[in-house]
Amino acid sequence: MLLKEMNKAQLEEFKAESEKAYEAYKAKGLKLNMARGKPGADQLDITMDMLDTLNSKSDMKCEDGTDVRNYGVLTGIPEAKKLFAEMLGVDPEMIIVGGNASLSLMYDSIARAMTHGVLGSEKPWCKLDKVKFLCPAPGYDRHFGICENFGIEMITVPMTPTGPDMDMVEKLVSEDESIKGIWCVPMYSNPDGITYSDETVKRFANLSPKAKDFRIFWDNAYCVHHLTDTPDTLLNIFDECKKTGKEDMVFEFASTSKISFPGAGVAVMAASKANIAQIEKILGMQYISYDKINQLRHVRYFKNLDGIKAKMEQHKKLIAPKFALVLGSLEKELGELGVLTWHKPNGGYFISVYTLNGCAKRVVELCKEAGVVLTGAGATYPYKKDPEDKNIRIAPTFPPLAELEQAIDIFCLAVKIASAEKLLAE
Repeated sequence: MLLKEMNKAQLEEFKAESEKAYEAYKAKGLKLNMARGKPGADQLDITMDMLDTLNSKSDMKCEDGTDVRNYGVLTGIPEAKKLFAEMLGVDPEMIIVGGNASLSLMYDSIARAMTHGVLGSEKPWCKLDKVKFLCPAPGYDRHFGICENFGIEMITVPMTPTGPDMDMVEKLVSEDESIKGIWCVPMYSNPDGITYSDETVKRFANLSPKAKDFRIFWDNAYCVHHLTDTPDTLLNIFDECKKTGKEDMVFEFASTSKISFPGAGVAVMAASKANIAQIEKILGMQYISYDKINQLRHVRYFKNLDGIKAKMEQHKKLIAPKFALVLGSLEKELGELGVLTWHKPNGGYFISVYTLNGCAKRVVELCKEAGVVLTGAGATYPYKKDPEDKNIRIAPTFPPLAELEQAIDIFCLAVKIASAEKLLAE
């Protein structure tokens, strides 16, 4: 029965039953965490043998003869560029291989734009009266945090089942020269798990921004992170931009953070050759090189894109059951109550749910009181302000299955209690 169709007595009884089960969990003193999209320990074990790839007797020279132990090779060793170019579907000359985190490459890209501008800038962004970014929401909280850190004004763009609201994006960028960029997670978006449609990608490639130095920050974090045997597909943004002559408009990012080790992976940035030349000139003042030994370790371990895909199949076998557990519990416990909606993702690291208006913070609060830590309500929106207080991001990958089962049970009870409270208050 839909909760909205219950009378007051039925709602009070439903709430009391849910609270009784909730208090039983609360008495257990559990400490469970679903706050961030971290791989579980069993996933980290998948690539432990990578650490044996290089040792004191290994040949430490890359294919062009460079000794990776020494200085030099600012933008990455040739074979690493080839590997990641294959993964992203671009030319190796369009690749910068960085440190262990794509977030650092994104942050540094904004920092360089603020101090020096980007290709096409008339002046550094910090010299402008105002800098604005479009922020599809719900979205990745760390993207929004970068903007806040640099004082960049954020404009929320609603997400749709096919990606950002492109009517709004096209209108805003064509009218306002102070809009310098947009954040995108185009495949298995964080947190909704949506992959941008072909039409959406083509519309991005056809944008006509008023700002000549506008950039699409294409954070392709989950490009090989599939959960099913029928994964989503994403058009290559650079291929589409070649057709429109707007290759300079895109900065693309990815990493092996959830392929090898989050703390010791390899991050990569892809951009047009003209952009790379401009970036490399400034980058040379900051770095002599990133960790080339780690780059060589990754290349010799994975060898090629097929090697990466083979490891991702192992990841899928470990995390797909966790997603199935969460989605099954949501359907079983809440599917017929009409108080929660969600999208079933084919990949990525999150399940995004929507409560009744005004209930998300209360659900997170109830979960915390019972020992379950979730991403804060509102975190997936600019300035941490969800205008309807309804979105919650669930990260199922880190807890073991037994803990995840308890955590999602508590979550479902919290949704029931918060929803009943709201309806009774009305």
